[in-house]
Amino acid sequence: MTATTTPVSVKVVGANGQISLGKQYAGRQVLVEEQEPGVWLVRTATVVPDNERWLHLPQTAADLARALAWTAMNPASESGTDEVMGKAAHDAQ
Repeated sequence: MTATTTPVSVKVVGANGQISLGKQYAGRQVLVEEQEPGVWLVRTATVVPDNERWLHLPQTAADLARALAWTAMNPASESGTDEVMGKAAHDAQ
């Protein structure tokens, strides 16, 4: 990963304690680390909620890859739909 450097800009901290990073970052989540008093490192980040973390586990990715490969080899079709729906209705009773 290559770092890009941009010219230093001066920002003013408003009365409410906020600074603007620019419209290109509007709505983005960022990590703010205070490395020492008055020195901050601001990095864009993607935060994954705890209840969705399982989606990013290697086993989940492998299961999904297997499922996608299966669907590629077994395309959906209309044949047998009535039979499958009838069996599903019978099993639901």
